[in-house]
Amino acid sequence: MKYGEKAIKEAKLELWENPSQEKDYLIEISFPEFTCLCPRSGYPDFATIKIRYIPDKYIIELRSLKHYLNSFRDKYMTHEEATNRIFNDLKEKLSPRYIEVIGDFNIRGGIKTIIRISSEGVSKYINNQNNF
Repeated sequence: MKYGEKAIKEAKLELWENPSQEKDYLIEISFPEFTCLCPRSGYPDFATIKIRYIPDKYIIELRSLKHYLNSFRDKYMTHEEATNRIFNDLKEKLSPRYIEVIGDFNIRGGIKTIIRISSEGVSKYINNQNNF
């Protein structure tokens, strides 16, 4: 097993202490190389995962996040399951003041899928029709 494969297999989200806990500030992360496998066909699904959060006590260590996101590449799951799992894991681990995860999946079979999850709930998206 190569060192990258080992790092991905052993991936665990790591936290750092937020150096500016007294402030509200937004962290935006984009991961354009996300892949998982379609549970029906086994074909790979490609996406850009976008993460936006306002930290509280902790911030995510980026290398551990990269390994964590790469750990999905051999897992069979729907777009919805993958995006929700990322949201749930980050929300549980970070306990941020606010978090949003967007799974922007590439077109496959003529269909594009975007999954949006926010700690504010879906009404944020329903009330802003310009997001689509």
